[in-house]
Amino acid sequence: MKLKVSERSSILQQSEIRNMSLECDKIGGINLSQGICDLETPTVVKAGAKKAIDNGFNHYTRYDGLEELRKAIAKKVLNFNKLKVDPEKNIVVSAGTTGALYCALLALLNPKDEIMIFEPYYGYHINTLQAVGAKPIYIKLNPSKGWSFDMKELEKKVTNKTKGIMINTPGNPSGKVFSKEELNKITDFCIKHDLFIFTDEIYEYFIYDGLSYNSPMSIKKAFDRTIAISGYSKTFSTTGWRVGYVICHEKWKKTIGYMNDLVYVNAPSPLQIGIAQGILTLKDDFYLNIKNQYQLKRDKICKILTEIGLTPHIPQGAYYILADVSKVPGKTSKEKAMYILKKTSVATVPGSAFYHGKGGENLVRFCFAKNDTILENACKKLRELKIK
Repeated sequence: MKLKVSERSSILQQSEIRNMSLECDKIGGINLSQGICDLETPTVVKAGAKKAIDNGFNHYTRYDGLEELRKAIAKKVLNFNKLKVDPEKNIVVSAGTTGALYCALLALLNPKDEIMIFEPYYGYHINTLQAVGAKPIYIKLNPSKGWSFDMKELEKKVTNKTKGIMINTPGNPSGKVFSKEELNKITDFCIKHDLFIFTDEIYEYFIYDGLSYNSPMSIKKAFDRTIAISGYSKTFSTTGWRVGYVICHEKWKKTIGYMNDLVYVNAPSPLQIGIAQGILTLKDDFYLNIKNQYQLKRDKICKILTEIGLTPHIPQGAYYILADVSKVPGKTSKEKAMYILKKTSVATVPGSAFYHGKGGENLVRFCFAKNDTILENACKKLRELKIK
């Protein structure tokens, strides 16, 4: 029979994060696997979307998003990233951060292009690269040295097929926050080899321990080659709204926008209004409160993990923790994650979901973006797992 799935789709797999969520649902457990933030969406964000719906704002937007939202994003970038961008020339609103990344990769990569990506990685980054026919080249982050990397490895692995490098800062699942020094080194490397810098910055407001956030796009010499992806799904607890954006040099903007028009047409128009209202209305103390809240949540679960023998890698940012489960029964990280679920009813993600080799078989990922009651209950359940 000639009819079959494409070669591209045959290499894609269901996310292990989704799989563990399903396993959790089967037993009515506590889901610390999927990154669904269950905190309350700010009232001003909900009110903005509701008002737009009530006023009949139900139509297509321009291919690059509503002017109101693009202007709000430009204002945010100036205040937070200390970079002036033009809402007309440098911003494309898309269907979530995932959609923004997909459109950017479709626009700028050719099949068989190579993209360097740091490992442990976020699985959707790999799947999106493979969906457009690109090839991921893995660069190791060293957990014993604060998730550092070796520039010599980048130089060793770059080829004439390499088109760019992908950075996730703060990182999922590691929580790594790339320093300004590291970003400058990466920028010089990319200038030397004429590479794009794709950067996923969805967790940019989740930074702990007094660290400051640095975006590659704010490095002047990097701007013309940086494709910055972000959104407010995590910050405003609107993961299902699917509103994200791309910031890039104007020479890339239209092509990325046209891909967005082809694949998604536009992000939901009334929800764009809601996000814009949140950006324009919420003050610095809102974001500071998020940072403080999540640092307390991080510290609470890290304390419990340490007590029960699952040594955590303390994240600098985002809202995930990779923990050492080498003492947990099981040959693979999936078996270890299932053991934890069976014994405690707490779902985690096997570390193998974030590695292309065997680097993650003694790791699992916990998500702590939960309200205090759920997190406290999870900690209580985890205490039953004390490993000797």
